Amino acid sequence: MSGLLRIIVQRLLLGLVTLFVVSIIIFVAVNALPGDFAREILGQGATEESVAAIQKQLGLDRDPLTRYLDWLSGAIRFDFGIPLSQAMFAGNFGSTAIVDVKTVVQQIEPRLYNTLFLAGLSAAIAIPLAVTLGVLTALYRNSAFDKIMNVSTLSAISSPEFFLAYILILFLAVLNPIFPSLSNINPDLSWGELVERSMLPALTLTLAVTAQMMRMTRAAIINLLASPYIEMARLKGLSPMRVIIKHALPNALAPIITVIALNLAFLITGVVVVETVFVYPGIGQLFVDSVKIRDIPVVQACCLLFAAVYILLNLTADILSIVSNPRLRHPK
Repeated sequence: MSGLLRIIVQRLLLGLVTLFVVSIIIFVAVNALPGDFAREILGQGATEESVAAIQKQLGLDRDPLTRYLDWLSGAIRFDFGIPLSQAMFAGNFGSTAIVDVKTVVQQIEPRLYNTLFLAGLSAAIAIPLAVTLGVLTALYRNSAFDKIMNVSTLSAISSPEFFLAYILILFLAVLNPIFPSLSNINPDLSWGELVERSMLPALTLTLAVTAQMMRMTRAAIINLLASPYIEMARLKGLSPMRVIIKHALPNALAPIITVIALNLAFLITGVVVVETVFVYPGIGQLFVDSVKIRDIPVVQACCLLFAAVYILLNLTADILSIVSNPRLRHPK
C-alpha cells in the first residue's frame, strides 16, 4: 500500500508542477491577445489620456511580472479579483463595497454549476452507451452491426460539434419539436425542466465523445480475446458474452478508464462551442463573452479552471488505471 501511496503523491506533485507551468502559459497568452479592455469600453473615439487613465485605475499599467505574481497569489487563495467590466465602477480595484459588484469567483460559480450539470448529464448518457456498444461490437466483430457502428462512430468523430448541434436542432427542435432549441435555464426551473432544456446540448456532447469511448472499449476487448486465459474460458464452455463480461472487460479497464477520463475532461473543457450554439449559460459562454470585451481576470480564471479540471481528471485516470491493474504498480 505504501508503494501505491508513493505513486499517488508523485502524480499529485507532478500535477501541481504542470498546473504552475500552465498558469504561466495562460497569463502570457491572455495578455498577448490583440485589443485592449480600455479601448473596447471607450470605443474608437478614445484618447490616449483616457485609455491611460483607465489602465492606471485597473492596474493594467504595471509590469507583467508584478501582475502575474499578484494573480498567482490570489489564485492560490481562490481569489481572482473583480472583472474589469465591474472594477471600473468600484472605488478602487479589488473593492467589493459597491452593491451588485460581483467578484470573478461569484460570476464563475453559477456558470460552473451549469456546466458541471451539462457534463454530468452527458456522461450519464455517453458512458453506459459507449461501454455497451463497445462490448457488443467486440462480441459481434466483423458483422454488419460492427461495420455500421464503425461507420457511424467515424462520422461522429469527423463532424465538428457545431455541425452536430445544428443537425440535432433541425431534427429534434424544428422538424420534430421535442426539445427547445435554446437552453434558457435559470435556478427557478424544476429538475425535469432543467433536464429537458439541457438535453440538446447534452446529446451533442454525447455524440462527440461516445464514438471514442466505444472504439477504445472495442479495441481493448478484442486485444485480449487472443489471451490464453480467454481461450481457457472458451474451452470450459462459457458463452461469448460471459467470456467478455467476466474475463475480458475487467482486464481492459485501464485503457477504458483512461479514455473515459479524457472524454470527461472534454465534456467540461470543450463545451465552449456547444454552449455558444445553444446559448447555454455555462462557463464556456462566460469565457466567450469575456474574450470579446478583453476582460482579462475572467478569461484567466476560466482558462486556469479548464486546465485544473483537465489535469485533475488525467491524474484520476492515471491513478485508477494503476489501481485496476497491479502490473502497472511495478513497471519493469
